Amino acid sequence: MTRPDGRLSDQLRPVSFIPNVAPHATGSVLVSFGNTRVICAATVEEDVPRWMKQQRKEGGWLTAEYSMLPYSTLERKQRDIVRGKLDGRSSEIQRLIGRALRTAVDLTKIGQRTIWVDCDVLQADGGTRTASVTGGCVAVAIALNRLFAAGKLKAFPLKKLVAAVSAGVYQGEPILDLNYPEDKDAAVDFNVVMTEQNEFVEIQGSGEEAVFTEAESSAMLALARKGVSELIELQKAAILEADRPSAGDLAALANAFAR
Repeated sequence: MTRPDGRLSDQLRPVSFIPNVAPHATGSVLVSFGNTRVICAATVEEDVPRWMKQQRKEGGWLTAEYSMLPYSTLERKQRDIVRGKLDGRSSEIQRLIGRALRTAVDLTKIGQRTIWVDCDVLQADGGTRTASVTGGCVAVAIALNRLFAAGKLKAFPLKKLVAAVSAGVYQGEPILDLNYPEDKDAAVDFNVVMTEQNEFVEIQGSGEEAVFTEAESSAMLALARKGVSELIELQKAAILEADRPSAGDLAALANAFAR
């Protein structure tokens, strides 16, 4: 089996993080999984949702929004606001992002604040939800670092890093990190969210008009574990780099789209 882009079955696409791409956000990053590119921005609001006040919940909240920009796909995607409602896929993905990132943060330590994580897909080539979770975690970590450095937090709330990656069965073989051609033709598709301690946060998996065996499931989860481990190391480097902003950030952003 030869993959469309020539990768090995257990190989991630080229992954990169460009921090500080949204100056008005508390933390932000442009994450690229191959040709899939997503801007993830974490913005801190000095308030909590009404339901938390009514229930007298301590601490704060973290929630996410996800959208695919009209030009992110080969055919223009209509904006949700034009249709008057959020499509079901976007709603499901942003709930996944929120659940995953709340796993990483001790919300009792952020005070009466809400962290909004906005994930905007600039270019889609498969794996937008996994890129959003992975980049969203970096954006949140950058934001929390800045709040802590500014003395707004008494204790650091980030408990662990989380990352996500896809795995699937393509042409009869389990593979890691599917791009769009592979995702379109895959017999089985998994999306796996894990922590840096190799704990599973969420597994989404289904046969695309097919079935899969226990052995195939185990193989896909093993691939996902390997991929997440590599992503976590890249996340750590990106978070450290964000504390050293340089004049080359905009140039790096431009270069990301010149590839």
